Amino acid sequence: MMYLSSSLALSDTARLWLVERPLEIAVYVLVALLLRFTLHRAIDRATRERPGAEPRLLAPLKERLPGGVRDSVAAQRRAQRARTIGSVLKSVVSIVTLTWCVLQILTSFSVNVAPLVASAGVVGVALGFGAQNLVRDFLTGMFMLLEDQYGVGDTVDVGDAIGTVETVGLRVTTIRDVQGTLWYCRNGEIARVGNMSQGHAVAVIDLPIAHSSGVPKATQVATEAATAAAEDESIADAVLETPKMLGVNSVTPEAVTLRLTVRVKPGRQWAVQRHITQAVLMAFDENAVAAPLAQLGMVRGS
Repeated sequence: MMYLSSSLALSDTARLWLVERPLEIAVYVLVALLLRFTLHRAIDRATRERPGAEPRLLAPLKERLPGGVRDSVAAQRRAQRARTIGSVLKSVVSIVTLTWCVLQILTSFSVNVAPLVASAGVVGVALGFGAQNLVRDFLTGMFMLLEDQYGVGDTVDVGDAIGTVETVGLRVTTIRDVQGTLWYCRNGEIARVGNMSQGHAVAVIDLPIAHSSGVPKATQVATEAATAAAEDESIADAVLETPKMLGVNSVTPEAVTLRLTVRVKPGRQWAVQRHITQAVLMAFDENAVAAPLAQLGMVRGS
């Protein structure tokens, strides 16, 4: 009878460790894999670029683009922004599902996971203090992406670097300046951002003239020349509004400076400014509007 009881106990133990426990572990692993696969597919669908529309993940978020501006740079920025956010979400999903699976497997082996969870919390706090700069970089990068502060192709001023954004990551943003230098800026160290490629830009054109030229005449000539230049096919697609003559901006002993502004698409202000400046200067020459240096030379010659 004792032999029979021992055999039954042995068979129960063997069934427990050879059948029930492996089956339970397999179920946990399968559930974790299915959950991870399902959530990853959902994230991929939410971050995938749709024809004529932004990814679903970005639809509820504020998009800092003016109506009608949907060029390749903006599309690239939206796609890069969605991919980065999706990558972070998938990493979080993988870590959470893996942690859950490991804890469930340990519980199935009758391991008390409460001390492990408490220890993990203590280790997490210690790592948080030790790597607080890294954590700050990641959190700042995440908020930058969610708020669409800047994106690939934007011209930005972050204090230490001014140039075009080439990559936007969760820890580092790379910016290439006009000299071709590639700057690696930690997101946590960026205290303020000046974005010159969002919404619209303004081309500001200062036109110095001689005191003897006559402000009304120079104003009329500059306004007509700027309006005609804004309709030129080389910059017409970038101009959003008719040029506005603001009038006299400053008066010095050497010159009177007129200021003219043009509202343009982001990133095109410098090209428009150069084109209109050239057109106005040519109009000044044709209409005998003297430049300050020309008047100064005449005074010295006399």
